[in-house]
Amino acid sequence: MSQKLELSVVDQSPVRVGESAGQALRDTIALAVEVEKLGYQRYWLAEHHSAPNYAGTSPEILIGQVAAHTNSIRVGSGGVMLSHYSALKVAENFRLLGALYPGRIDLGVGRAPGSDQITAAALSFPGQPKEIRHFPRQVVDLLGFLNNDLEDNHFFSSISAGPGEPEVPDVWLLGSRYESANMAAQLGLPFAYAHFFGIAVEEGPAVVENYRKNYQPSASFPEPKVNVGVHVVCSETEEQALRLSACRNLSRLLNITGRAAGIPSPEDAAAYVYQADEAAYVNQYQSVCVDGTPEQVKERLEEIAEWYQTPDLSIVTITHALEDRVHSYELVADICGLTPVA
Repeated sequence: MSQKLELSVVDQSPVRVGESAGQALRDTIALAVEVEKLGYQRYWLAEHHSAPNYAGTSPEILIGQVAAHTNSIRVGSGGVMLSHYSALKVAENFRLLGALYPGRIDLGVGRAPGSDQITAAALSFPGQPKEIRHFPRQVVDLLGFLNNDLEDNHFFSSISAGPGEPEVPDVWLLGSRYESANMAAQLGLPFAYAHFFGIAVEEGPAVVENYRKNYQPSASFPEPKVNVGVHVVCSETEEQALRLSACRNLSRLLNITGRAAGIPSPEDAAAYVYQADEAAYVNQYQSVCVDGTPEQVKERLEEIAEWYQTPDLSIVTITHALEDRVHSYELVADICGLTPVA
């Protein structure tokens, strides 16, 4: 694409092996302060439950903390797993954030549980977990509560979501499949495609194109709007970038095999002896990540922007040390020509 890349950040609040979740959350705030200075557009917080690798269980709380420690960067959820919650409560959380930080809040909504089935049951107990078939209704209700314009015959039409009349956040639908893309298109909402999930990414451009082809304009978004999330580790040399990204790769492997204990150190990641099937999995996973020198990263990001026909990319960077994460974002910002914020 001829357009300059527009870069944002998705932060999963990774927890280092042997360190506390509290430190991971403080790292999240520190990283937000740094990337704002570098000129990144948005800072989105992820939601995970019962996950030793990630500390971000409540993005709505973290959003308030990040927004309070920054000045201009948009802050949002990447995303709130709406199936666990009531649409009214989520709407009020984000109307409150919008009242505190007008013009800076995004509400990214996901349909995945962000957890295993047992944890999803615990989040709903003593009620029953909501079936995924109810998700479209929840999204419509969420939009109605946010804007206080539920249809007149709605059972809850007499309820006004508080507080007051704050600015309503931008609502995005997040996903990696056709279902979420189609819903975003039908509702006239922006769509954030999770390339970094590493799930059937060869279909990603078709998913995004299907979204564009079926898009129904809305008052807030007359044109389709696409963001793509990508895993990136950038360093001065390819060797160093691969050494740092090995921590992320091993963490991912241990997570999916039920052995997660935090983000390992580069030394532990280098010493791990992979079984043949583990090595095959990690090689496949790393193939969808963007790891390398600034020049290599810029070239790959531009390729991904071309695949998806959008300059709007969000970078997810996981390394063991916070300073390596900050440095990676610095190198990417510099090579991609972001404008620093005074």
